[in-house]
Amino acid sequence: MSTNIIWSDRKRPIFGLPISFTKYILTDEKLLVDTGFLSRTQEEIRLYRITDFSVKQRFLQRIFGVGNIYISSSDNTQGEFEIKDIKKPYDIKELLSDMVENERVKKGIVTNEFLK
Repeated sequence: MSTNIIWSDRKRPIFGLPISFTKYILTDEKLLVDTGFLSRTQEEIRLYRITDFSVKQRFLQRIFGVGNIYISSSDNTQGEFEIKDIKKPYDIKELLSDMVENERVKKGIVTNEFLK
């Protein structure tokens, strides 16, 4: 099975420039977070495990066109995490949201959020 990269970006902490060793990669089935330079770590979150999203932009982030996406998941190692300082955070959140929903439908996963 081949994995298609749908979106990727680097963390852009200074003036919206990609001066960082953190890279985010969205494929058709998972979100990967690569961090580090000499020592590297890659976290993998299956899309169907993501349960909630929110986007926040501080004033300076808005000026430079970046923002953070806060994500909750049922993943044991990554529970809640954020995608920091990326371009077009609202567009990426919508893309991610649609892909999560499609992956859940494809795998036949039903959430119980309406039963609460």
